[in-house]
Amino acid sequence: MEIKIRVINNAKKERIIKEGNIYKVYVSVPPEKGRANQRIIELVADFFKVRKNQVKIKKGLKSKEKIIAVDI
Repeated sequence: MEIKIRVINNAKKERIIKEGNIYKVYVSVPPEKGRANQRIIELVADFFKVRKNQVKIKKGLKSKEKIIAVDI
């Protein structure tokens, strides 16, 4: 399954909210050295109740809008 996400960095509370066909992912870490991308993978894995290695960023490694592949 592929989902589109929009990332909001430096959030006070980490969460995922679905708005239409886009998921908003709020992360508390800054987008430095791939830390935010790693945290996004962890949050998406928890949200869909899968392991972290089942979640991959397919497009948008350096963008706020990403396409994520989730193996369910």
